[in-house]
Amino acid sequence: MPFTAQQNFDHERPVATGILLVNLGTPDAPTTSAVRRYLKEFLSDPRVVEQPRWLWWLILNGIILNVRPSKSAHAYRKVWTDEGSPLLTVGRRQRQLLEAVLRGRFGEDLHVELAMRYGNPAIRAGLEALREKNCRRILVLPLYPQYSATTTGSTFDAVADVLKNWRRVPELRMLDAYYAHPAYIGALAGSVREYWTEHGEPDRLLMSFHGIPERYFRAGDPYPCHCRKTARLLREALELPEELAQLTFQSRFGREPWVQPYTDATLTEWGRQGVGTVDVICPGFPADCLETLEEIAIQNRELFVESGGGELRYIPALNDSSAHIRALAEVAEAALAGWS
Repeated sequence: MPFTAQQNFDHERPVATGILLVNLGTPDAPTTSAVRRYLKEFLSDPRVVEQPRWLWWLILNGIILNVRPSKSAHAYRKVWTDEGSPLLTVGRRQRQLLEAVLRGRFGEDLHVELAMRYGNPAIRAGLEALREKNCRRILVLPLYPQYSATTTGSTFDAVADVLKNWRRVPELRMLDAYYAHPAYIGALAGSVREYWTEHGEPDRLLMSFHGIPERYFRAGDPYPCHCRKTARLLREALELPEELAQLTFQSRFGREPWVQPYTDATLTEWGRQGVGTVDVICPGFPADCLETLEEIAIQNRELFVESGGGELRYIPALNDSSAHIRALAEVAEAALAGWS
């Protein structure tokens, strides 16, 4: 592929700074065909599924993409809104609000674009939009507070795949994690306190993070350690004892062991114990999506109640709350140091 050129290059044009805000992604619609396209892109990523490529190709195209899309599309329809995908809708507001805050600190030559690792708007489109605005300095800010090769590492791959074909590559910085940033922890704790002020305190708090296979962790992925640090800091900020605030991992896929304890198994056991009220927060998700609105707030709620538990309440993600936007602005500002 030939190197692409910037057609509107102008020596007199002010140099701008850009931020590429990246989340995981979402299908374009809650339909089987749209979900199949999304899952094919997502599950074809060797960072996500570390299997021999020939073997995984057979499994993915021969089994998974013929079975899973219709089931996932049904789940997406439960959470889809009139505005579209919750993840994308929230992401657009996050982009707009973050840009407004940062322009107040850095000036009008600061631009924020939203991109999805899988699906639309694509990372290529986000980077090209920043290039059109003459952003010679670009900060990639993955909306993954905890680093994993499956998320942040994959985002770096996608950014590099685009930039390797640019004739003039911008000065580039990439944030790897912000799992222990005081503003992020403060925003999480504040959202829990606000929820409890309105609804009352539960018997137990469950802090559920997306899981990864156990062998990824053993190979050196720091993600579970980052999650445990976030959970501990949140528990300490809320002044809760360990027995009343537990970390778990959700969304496992396939038959191999994933990092534990599992969210569904924990809620089943708590239900059998007759625990009355459980509040669940998902600190690793910066915006509500299928995994929070359907997997936790619907599937796991039903599982807990059917196992004998009382009530499961889901505490919404930070989404586009002012505390979250301020936290992201602080994270970005530190990463932008020297680019003012």
